[in-house]
Amino acid sequence: MPAAKSPSGLYSAHPGLGMVEKWKNELPAKTGRSLDDWIALVRKSGPPTEKERREWLKKEYKLGTNTAWWIAERADGKGTEEDSPEAYLEAAEQWVDAMFSGSRAALRPLYDQLLKLALALGKDVKACPGKTIVALYRNHVFAQIKASTNTRIDFGFAFGNMKTPKRLIDTGGYEKKDRITRRIEVKSKADIDDELKRWLKMAYEMDAK
Repeated sequence: MPAAKSPSGLYSAHPGLGMVEKWKNELPAKTGRSLDDWIALVRKSGPPTEKERREWLKKEYKLGTNTAWWIAERADGKGTEEDSPEAYLEAAEQWVDAMFSGSRAALRPLYDQLLKLALALGKDVKACPGKTIVALYRNHVFAQIKASTNTRIDFGFAFGNMKTPKRLIDTGGYEKKDRITRRIEVKSKADIDDELKRWLKMAYEMDAK
């Protein structure tokens, strides 16, 4: 997949897009229909709801769970931001703006500062927004930024099963096999201190391979 950046230049195409692109390209050979063909079929002959369509596709056409899910989603006009890097990156800017709007607008300067720190770690850092979090990648997710409340950002780190030091909070992620296992609460610029920067650099360096 070609490298791509969002209009602001801050965000990169999500690594998962490659899987969706591969799925789309292989769909005709595997199923006899292109994605557009499947969407047309579902809209013409399928049940009315997305959930019913997923089950219908699996039962009537023996499609796998992921394939049925993605087709039903797109037939309902959803998930199209995953279909190309360009579509994703355009949506990414909008997701971040929505994430830090309204009652959470006051968190935007803190978010901007955290993102700047992360991107400054190295040219191999990629910031990849979702609708509720911004994941930070090197080789894998090594950190994430999440507006958890109207007054707090949780800055999460992929620290595995390390002993939880003072100030860091155990997310329970290790037990759930999530990448993010520890977090720091950020409520003001004072929280973005040298200690936070050390933890961020440590998370980045732990994902060197």
